[in-house]
Amino acid sequence: MRYSFPEKSHEELKQLEKRFYHHFADLIAEVIYGYRISDEEMRERMIFDNIELIEELARKNKGVFLMLGHLGNWEWVADIGKRYTDSHITEYNVYRRLKSTSADKTMLALRNKRGGGCIEKNQLLRQLVAMRRSENPITIGFIADQKPSQRSAYAWTTFLHQETPFLNGGEQLARKFGYAVIYLHIDLLKRGYYRARCELITDNPSTMQPDEITKKYAELLEKNIYLQPDQWLWTHNRWRWTK
Repeated sequence: MRYSFPEKSHEELKQLEKRFYHHFADLIAEVIYGYRISDEEMRERMIFDNIELIEELARKNKGVFLMLGHLGNWEWVADIGKRYTDSHITEYNVYRRLKSTSADKTMLALRNKRGGGCIEKNQLLRQLVAMRRSENPITIGFIADQKPSQRSAYAWTTFLHQETPFLNGGEQLARKFGYAVIYLHIDLLKRGYYRARCELITDNPSTMQPDEITKKYAELLEKNIYLQPDQWLWTHNRWRWTK
C-alpha cells in the first residue's frame, strides 16, 4: 500500500489497511452465504448495469471476454449468466485450480451454484476451440490481475506507481477468436451490496496494438481501485518479483 499510494500518510495507510481487513472478513462471509442465497436476493445484492452491451456484442462477435479484478465481491459476478435476456448466450468462468483438492472442490461447488460453467485455465484454449463449432454465443469471465509466474506469457505496464507484469493470455485469445473484451467495473454500494458496470475495451481486437488490451485493462482496474482502495485484494503479493 505504501508503494501504491505514496501520497498517503502513515495514518491514512493504517486506516486503509483496517478497512481492507473489514472488507476481507465480509467477503469470506458473503462467499459462504452465497451458497444458500436465493436468486431474488442475489439480484438485489449484485446489480449489473448496461448488461445489454454484453448481449449485443456476444451476438455480433459470437463471444465476449469479461475481464475483472479481485475487487469487491468478484465471486458473485458469476451470477451474470442468470441475468441475460437472451437464453442462447452461455456464461463460463476461468479459474485456477487450488493446490488443496478439498478446497478446490468446495470453491467449484460455490461457483457452480451461481450458474454458468467453470473452465480450468489450462483447458481454456481446448474448450474455446470445441465451443467455436456451436452457433450459440458465449461469455467468458476472467479475473485477470493474478500475479503471473515467470514462465507465463505476460506484459509489463505501470500499475499503482510500480512496474507490474500482467497475464496477457486473455488478449491473445481475444485476437485469435475475434471476441470483444469488456472490463467489469465493480463498486461497493453498501455493506453486502455491489454494482458491476460494463466498460468496453474493444469490439475488434485485431485493430489493437500488441499488449494494448492488457494495458487498457490494467488502466481501468487501477481507476477502479483508486475509487475504493479497500476493496482490492491486498493480501495477494502482486509484486513478489519485478522487472
